[in-house]
Amino acid sequence: MANHKSAKKRYRQSLKRNNVNRSLRSKINNNINRFNSIISSKEIDQIMESFSSINSSLAKAAKKGLIKKEFVSRKLSSLSNQLKKI
Repeated sequence: MANHKSAKKRYRQSLKRNNVNRSLRSKINNNINRFNSIISSKEIDQIMESFSSINSSLAKAAKKGLIKKEFVSRKLSSLSNQLKKI
């Protein structure tokens, strides 16, 4: 454990940030898994809604610096290619 006052504060901040980042990553993975399960059912309305939520969560994570923009564009491209095949 840290001894200095500033180091203790940074430790507390890192714990909070870790929890926020973990929840954002979890939300992204849940959205992607939901999209993959919905795509097999071929219900267009639900698929588009799910794709929109993925786009939103990926953009928010990229804006915060949690993931890179290149990952976002690559992931959206592959998911949209799956969507086009329906």
